[in-house]
Amino acid sequence: MTHGTSPRPSIRTSIRARALAAAVGAGVLIPCVLAATPAAAATPTVSCTSAKAGLAAKLQRDITAALSGRGGTVAVGLYDRVTNTTCTLRPSTAYDSASVVKVTVLATLLWDAKKHNRYLTDREVSLTRSMITKSDNNATSTLWKQLGMTKIKGFLAAAGMTQTKPGANGYWGLTQITVTDEQKLLKLLTARNSVLSDNARAYALKLMGQVVSSQRWGTPYGAPSGVAVHVKNGWLQRSTHGWRVHSVGTFNGGGHDYMLTVLTHGNSTMNYGISTIQGVAKVVHRDLA
Repeated sequence: MTHGTSPRPSIRTSIRARALAAAVGAGVLIPCVLAATPAAAATPTVSCTSAKAGLAAKLQRDITAALSGRGGTVAVGLYDRVTNTTCTLRPSTAYDSASVVKVTVLATLLWDAKKHNRYLTDREVSLTRSMITKSDNNATSTLWKQLGMTKIKGFLAAAGMTQTKPGANGYWGLTQITVTDEQKLLKLLTARNSVLSDNARAYALKLMGQVVSSQRWGTPYGAPSGVAVHVKNGWLQRSTHGWRVHSVGTFNGGGHDYMLTVLTHGNSTMNYGISTIQGVAKVVHRDLA
């Protein structure tokens, strides 16, 4: 029905006018009310803090610029012990883990072995090496089944990884992970703590430092020379959210000690996700160096 044939246009108009007047009277900012469309929803912004003057603002600006115009949904976590710098973007958004969960599987095994005061068996050493350095799925499934949900949830509780939800029915790659929890795990691997022994931490980092060259993309991109790089990546395509492409890395030596997590989904291709992650990694390494 057009406005001209509306039976009582004056009533409609006066109702809307009264509503606006009431809103003004209530102190409501009318431009905000009128602009309340889905497109106006606030985009999460990169949040950074640092003990080093100017660094937080620089990182915030550069990470934001690196993600400008990129498709998909990206979450970022950065922590640098040297300058007490933290950056986050969508820290609590859940993602299907894909192969990034393999670091959690390794940590659970090491935590459980410590509890029982035992070393890993030769078989476990072989399985963990394949799982981390080559991202072997069969090795992961074997260890996931061996550990069982009770031990996996036990480690998550001990590590304070309260946002991580293990995948059901053996689907470890569908474990729900967040930037917050992945950063907690990387912190456990890179400093003394009561959850993982020093030997366990050294073993995990050694394997992450020996990942095959074809899987060393992502967070290590642009890392300064002389810094030891430890990485684990994950990639998975599903009918919803396209490609999940993730990368977690720790970087230490030469006066550096920091860790970076970038989780993404909604990527059109695996390579698109990799490019997004590496755009973030490049500016992070440059700014911290």
